[in-house]
Amino acid sequence: MTTSDPDGPLAEQLLRFTRRVHRIQKRHLQECGLGVTPAQSRLLRTLAHYDSPPRMADLAERLEVVPRAVTTLVDGLEASGKVRRAPDPTNRRVIRIELTEDGHEALRELHGARRSAAQEILAPLTDEQRSVLGELLDTLIDGGGARGC
Repeated sequence: MTTSDPDGPLAEQLLRFTRRVHRIQKRHLQECGLGVTPAQSRLLRTLAHYDSPPRMADLAERLEVVPRAVTTLVDGLEASGKVRRAPDPTNRRVIRIELTEDGHEALRELHGARRSAAQEILAPLTDEQRSVLGELLDTLIDGGGARGC
């Protein structure tokens, strides 16, 4: 006896769409020539949302990754001059991560790459379809507390 999975095709479409979005965004990141990975781009965007330089543990929590992963990302971004480690003024054992001027410039370029990727992804949709998609995405993002495996 076989049970039908009515959400199976929709789940597959969502996975395929997610992979397409990542592929297009990665290509646009590469085309802007910054040498920044998608994960590094995410860390830079996250850093920009802090009012003051965060600790690595703060970044790991916000990014929902283990602290070691943040260390690796920061190492790469520091080597390219986009971030720097700075001692905390009140506790010398604490290191804060701050954007450099090159990091701010990279963020501006990354913003353009993300915008052009979004334009490519959304190009087949009419204005009305984009509006409906936006509403549906808001519902999916904000709407459910139910989680499962």
